[in-house]
Amino acid sequence: MILPTTEWVDTYGTANVSFHQPSLPLQRDQALAIINKLSHRRASSGSVASEVSCNDDPALTSSHSIVSEMQFSSGSSGNSMYKSFHRDNLPDSSDQASVSEISENVHRSNDQDDPRLQIERLRVKLQHLHKLHECAQHESFDTTQELKKLRTQQIEDEIKLKKLNWQRTEYKWEEIQASTSSFSSALMIGKGSYGTVYKAKFHHTVAAVKVLNSPEGCGSQQLQQELEVLGKIRHPHLLMMLGACPEHGCLVYEYMENGSLDDMLQRRNNTPPLTWFDRFRITWEVATALMFLHSSKPEPIIHRDLKPANILLDRNLVSKIGDVGLSTLLPSMGQYLSTMIKNTAPVGTLCYIDPEYQRTGVLSMKSDVYALGIVILQLLTARLPMDLAHVVETALEDGCFVDILDASAGQWPSNETQELAALALKCSEMRRKDRPDLNEHVLPTLERLKDVATKARESVPQGHTAPPSHFICPILQEVMIDPYVASDGYTYDRKAIELWLSTNDTSPMTNLRLPNKSLIPNHSLRSAIMDWRSKSK
Repeated sequence: MILPTTEWVDTYGTANVSFHQPSLPLQRDQALAIINKLSHRRASSGSVASEVSCNDDPALTSSHSIVSEMQFSSGSSGNSMYKSFHRDNLPDSSDQASVSEISENVHRSNDQDDPRLQIERLRVKLQHLHKLHECAQHESFDTTQELKKLRTQQIEDEIKLKKLNWQRTEYKWEEIQASTSSFSSALMIGKGSYGTVYKAKFHHTVAAVKVLNSPEGCGSQQLQQELEVLGKIRHPHLLMMLGACPEHGCLVYEYMENGSLDDMLQRRNNTPPLTWFDRFRITWEVATALMFLHSSKPEPIIHRDLKPANILLDRNLVSKIGDVGLSTLLPSMGQYLSTMIKNTAPVGTLCYIDPEYQRTGVLSMKSDVYALGIVILQLLTARLPMDLAHVVETALEDGCFVDILDASAGQWPSNETQELAALALKCSEMRRKDRPDLNEHVLPTLERLKDVATKARESVPQGHTAPPSHFICPILQEVMIDPYVASDGYTYDRKAIELWLSTNDTSPMTNLRLPNKSLIPNHSLRSAIMDWRSKSK
């Protein structure tokens, strides 16, 4: 199609602009096509809110642009000439209305497109927030599960702590006096530099009451230390504290029927001798108790006064370490236990004190190892500790070690006994660095020797074994012959309980009034006692 051409020359003659001007209807159709095309490009997801209708003229559908050429030789003059052309060639009123409708439709379409774009953006943001919410829920679930585990662990730890940190009984001074018959000399079972020990009876419980010599009572360092250590920890081979009367410096412990290891070794009160396999076992038990103290958290505990007089034996000759009044806490420094040290004024018992600690005041785990070595040598020889290490070492070198062993212990196994003596000598070395580590070297050796002793004990026929505690009459403290159950629920020997009921209306165990005085024979227990007696003969 040939378009008419119009030419203008500006007043200054500096620019010549040529326009190939189409007809106004054609220009309108071409403008409508371009607007529709632009609208389709702007629409999201291939849709447009509003579309401008156009004629089905083939010329329109095939048209892609308005044919116009403008040539400007000067930007400013060209712009002014274009404005002049625009004024001179305005369409008529109907054309203006059509163009206005097109413009309104385009604006309307854009206004509708913008909210949809915003909605799409919000949808994407919503998806992102949904993912974040899912992640937060997952993390919250994990955190909740972790908190539940921590709470469960805390409850379990509290239960264990209650079992271990058993709350001691606070005894009144009147109860202490009554239980010891006003500290009768007949009930005194021991006396030391720090206090006197009495046998006591609190209703149905036989106990040991220790009265400290220090007049400060609760302010006594020994009292505070024993309350701190024995009042908060439990171990099968540590003496158990039952309670205290801090105001008067009294401590109440479980009663140990066979007294101290020192009494047993010296055969005081005509006690029977300890067999060699019992002595092997006791060395291991004492070492495990020391290791428990050394492993205490948050700070290790050093006994500082380990000796046979502070090792007590129960009815079955099970050993327990007591008298921790001189023990001390080592500062935790994050190092291996055996290297921890503390400067203190040397305390303890002569011959059992670590020589290096006595000379320098530097305390460590190896200080207890030294005392353990001396105790083992005494278990082997039943001799006094003075210069004992030198005596044993000389006997081993001269080949006469058997001559210094305690013969009352039975037939010592030669190899195992010499191995135990050699270990004891290493433990009692003068220099700390020459002593073996308790956990890595001492305990494994003692446990192996204990197993040897256990097998030897099982192979030897036993003429007499200690009776179980429930075979013992609470009144007579002897094995019952004819056990009967009283109305308080406890079992007594028939003759003993009948004699008691003839003058009392209360229970010998609880001191409470009995509902009645009827007695019921305990046939099953009587049968068990008879069976035990037959095997012990």
